[in-house]
Amino acid sequence: MTSPRDEVNEWNRRNIEEFRANSGKVGGPFAGATLLLLHTVGARSGEQRINPMTYRDLGDGRVAVFATRAGDPSNPDWYFNLVANPEVTAEIGTEIRAFRARTAIGDERELIWSRQKRESPGFASYEAQTTRQIPVVILDPV
Repeated sequence: MTSPRDEVNEWNRRNIEEFRANSGKVGGPFAGATLLLLHTVGARSGEQRINPMTYRDLGDGRVAVFATRAGDPSNPDWYFNLVANPEVTAEIGTEIRAFRARTAIGDERELIWSRQKRESPGFASYEAQTTRQIPVVILDPV
């Protein structure tokens, strides 16, 4: 019997393979989206983890990612990983770039989050499904 976690891992694995085979492009629910592969270190395991996710280019080499977990009541594991170990890398297109992650707060968060919801309405539906504030994570280049 497959667990929901196994299904997510298999879904991620297929998206990672497709991303790498097509220079950062994938189909399905990510078709046309700006996608990156975020490499984190497990907060408890210390093992490398890779998660595909959409991002917003903020300019000056900075990007934002969103810990939506599709509107679930808790933050995704990758968010806890980068809080514990903020030095991360991301595959963007065919490049691997180094970043330091931080959670946006206040006006900075609101500006980025509002724009993301306006330009990608699925993010507003994630917000409507949960009572938690969805973290907006800034990846600053190092």
